[in-house]
Amino acid sequence: MALRPEHEIHTRRKGLNIGVGLMLGAFVLLVMVLTFTKITSTDFRIPASQGVGAQTGGGGTD
Repeated sequence: MALRPEHEIHTRRKGLNIGVGLMLGAFVLLVMVLTFTKITSTDFRIPASQGVGAQTGGGGTD
């Protein structure tokens, strides 16, 4: 049982898929770098917990 030769459309799609994969990888890398930069900044603080269901904010008027 011989393998059939790859059709031309598959060759074109392979190039497109590689391009999409590289762009997705670049996006993931960008998000990781931005996250790392934000977390390692000197003024980063985890917000204090107010308890379950606590309202935060300034008590504005309706």
